[in-house]
Parts: sequence; C-alpha cells; structure tokens
Amino acid sequence: MNNHPKLPQPTESELEILHILWEHGPNTVRFVNDKLNDQQKKEIGYTTTLKLMQIMAADKKLLSRNTESRTHIYKAEAKQTDTQKALLKKFVDATFRGSAMNLVMQALGNHETSETELAEIKALIEQIEKK
Repeated sequence: MNNHPKLPQPTESELEILHILWEHGPNTVRFVNDKLNDQQKKEIGYTTTLKLMQIMAADKKLLSRNTESRTHIYKAEAKQTDTQKALLKKFVDATFRGSAMNLVMQALGNHETSETELAEIKALIEQIEKK
C-alpha cells in the first residue's frame, strides 16, 4: 500500500475511519468522529476516535498527521484500492480457499443481480479475457 509495502491491515474500526478519509480527503478528528457517529447506532466518543487515529498514525502508519496548524489534519496513507485488494485476498483465501470462482458463485447465488450489474460483470469478464 502506498510507499509502504507492508502496511498493517486495518481493523474494522480503522477501516471505517479510512473510508471517511478516502471519501472526504484529509480532515480533523472532530470531522471523522462526527461522520462515524452519523453512521453508528451507538455514539462513539471523541477521545476514542482520537486515540484510534493516533495509533493509526504513530504505530501503524495507516494515517499521517499534519501538525502545522492548531487543528491537526489526518490523511490516509493506505491507498483505498491496495487496502481493498489485500483485504479481499485475505477473505477469499480464508473463506473460499483462494477460489475467486467460488466467491463469485456465492455472491451471485445469494444476491438479486440486476440486468445492469450482469452487463457490467460480462464487460469485466470480456476485459479480463482480452489481457
């Protein structure tokens, strides 16, 4: 991920924070905490979010922190596509013994697939076949 080949994989809570920063760009702990609380059923305290983001920056290097202004701005260092690929690979390996076909068959079998989604899937398959 990014320039860090071995960034740790984020926990579920850390991934929620990353999603907010990927969607909205670099931001404050207050902003992230407010967004988390908009998404949650139970309130998450500001200090909990602050501590988690500090760990993500200092220990895990998933975030960086700009301390130039009084309000610290946090930025995602883990790239969204790299993180998603790594988490998906881990999930497919653990759950489907590495079989992407089994994953796709399970997903399509348990999901009402629209005509638009099927067309996009077919286009993706054609694109992969051309490589």
